[in-house]
Amino acid sequence: MTSDLDSLQQLASACAACRRCGLAEGRHQVVVGRGNPRARLLLIGEAPGAQEDLEGLPFVGRSGQLLDRLLQSAGIDSNRDVYICNVVKCRPPDNRKPSAAELAACRPWLEQQIALVDAPLVVLVGATALQGVLGIKGGITSLRGQWRPWQGRWLMPILHPSYLLRNPSERPGSPKALTLDDLRQVRERLAQLPAPL
Repeated sequence: MTSDLDSLQQLASACAACRRCGLAEGRHQVVVGRGNPRARLLLIGEAPGAQEDLEGLPFVGRSGQLLDRLLQSAGIDSNRDVYICNVVKCRPPDNRKPSAAELAACRPWLEQQIALVDAPLVVLVGATALQGVLGIKGGITSLRGQWRPWQGRWLMPILHPSYLLRNPSERPGSPKALTLDDLRQVRERLAQLPAPL
């Protein structure tokens, strides 16, 4: 029996050969995931940006750096406590949002990734992740910060760090402050989970 890590490596190799949509033509490399593949928290974002496409890792550009700082402020270690991926594994041109066809083409890879990591807690980072996983268009502001059961797991949408970069205020009630509150809820839920076997 292969370990989860071997299976994720196999998934990464399969993704690297993927030509299910036109995004494969313009990518430098496929961006599959980073972090702890045995983490009990899975963060799912939108799609790789320019920096992610170059480095082959999700959330390493400005948005990712802010996400890491927010996680750290909430008491979550992005290397130990989290596995991070995106709904789409290749960069859309000019960092546009992935199309419905691109989301659908990448969906089988995401489903395999979710099953392999098998984290009991899932955070959807931004509206595109919300659409890609739950099929809900828009509505991130009304749904953010709320836990919902999903496929035997608990799931919470949060605002995307790129939105927070455009709205940098940290005053109470600001998008950044709300996101930090949401991540503190995630940390509390993480602490309540039974110890892994």
